[in-house]
Amino acid sequence: MVDVTRLSAGETRVARIAGVSRPGALAAEAQTAATPAKAMGETSGVGNLARTLAAEPPVDMDRIAEIKKAIANGNFPILPATIADQMIALKLDWNGK
Repeated sequence: MVDVTRLSAGETRVARIAGVSRPGALAAEAQTAATPAKAMGETSGVGNLARTLAAEPPVDMDRIAEIKKAIANGNFPILPATIADQMIALKLDWNGK
């Protein structure tokens, strides 16, 4: 395992592994890693989930409808200081959570 937390910007370290005597086994592992995921059958659930999530909008449409309704009724709280804080945080790429 390589500890990258102790490296400085210009420093590199080379890990040396002694006693590698099975190049055939390494080639077989590389070939197994190169096979497509569908052939292995391990990520079919992940693929289905990705397709399902891609088909849906990435926003909560019910929440948007609630906000639009509150704005139309005139009871949505508009706080200029909060809006300004969020705009500055977005510009400076801060995470407010």
